[in-house]
Amino acid sequence: MNKLGIALVFILAISSIFFIKNFNSPKEIKSPIAKEKPLDKYAFENLKKSKFPASPITLGEILNEKEDYISQMFYINFPQKVTGLINVPKGEGIYPIIIMMRGFVPKEIYSTGIGTQRAGEFFARNGFITIALDFLGYGKSDNPSGNSIEERFQTYTTGLSLLSSLSNLDVGLNASYSGKIKADVTKVGIWGHSNGGQIALSVLEITGKNYPTVLWAPVSKPFPYSILYFTDEFDDHGKALRKVIANFENDYNIELYSPTDFYSWINAPIEIHQGESDDAVPLKWSDQLVETLNKLKKDVTYFTYPGSDHNLLPNGWGVAVQRSVDFYRQNLL
Repeated sequence: MNKLGIALVFILAISSIFFIKNFNSPKEIKSPIAKEKPLDKYAFENLKKSKFPASPITLGEILNEKEDYISQMFYINFPQKVTGLINVPKGEGIYPIIIMMRGFVPKEIYSTGIGTQRAGEFFARNGFITIALDFLGYGKSDNPSGNSIEERFQTYTTGLSLLSSLSNLDVGLNASYSGKIKADVTKVGIWGHSNGGQIALSVLEITGKNYPTVLWAPVSKPFPYSILYFTDEFDDHGKALRKVIANFENDYNIELYSPTDFYSWINAPIEIHQGESDDAVPLKWSDQLVETLNKLKKDVTYFTYPGSDHNLLPNGWGVAVQRSVDFYRQNLL
């Protein structure tokens, strides 16, 4: 065999070895990199790791002035503008704070203070500064996300941002009251009614902080299905919302977004008030919530009111609001 033939044989041999090696070797399969989805940031594990920047708190126009308290607007930016109502006790002093979170109110009938004002006035008369958020899309606040699920999550982040901003409250109070009235930001409680109760539970879980909390008829069924319970009176009986929820369930692990899966994170005393004739939040919901919290050895006190509705009327409101004041005094003063 001549030199050319030998060279050809050698080349073929090397090529065969290379072919066999590559044919028999498993190909490396690269796993696709999971793309972050828009609502991932609202999963409770991610919210717990998030920092919520403080905003200045600016006090605005006075809406009501009584002998023992003043009600006025306040404004914050996260960076979106959010408005709300602050009740300030009259008389020089340093006062504890109650953050108030209302239930659902149709936007077409809403005005600042609806859902919290009556209880807020009672608390202010008893020596507490109360702060009630309008939330995005309400009052004079900026508009929320166009995604109805994200709009819900923005109620949590708005509450969390307000808590981060309380260190700036005295600046706003000083502008209106010349330093005579101050807030004790080391003594902060939370009050939530209905849907606001679920927001309050979410805030307790995400922060893990000791904010003594009073809940009136709290929504406590798993999110997002809890909101379907209230769609009977919608024009389309909830058809559009069910589609939104179905899409959310298809794209996300919903268990990462429901406060019912994170009760173990709560580190605050809770007092719950429930009307036995409530047709918006059934009695059994609060019964089950209390049972769950007790099993987790959480500090929970429970009161029910025979014949009382979702707003603890006609015969439970006065007792409930006084018990709430007593609870805050015990845990904040």
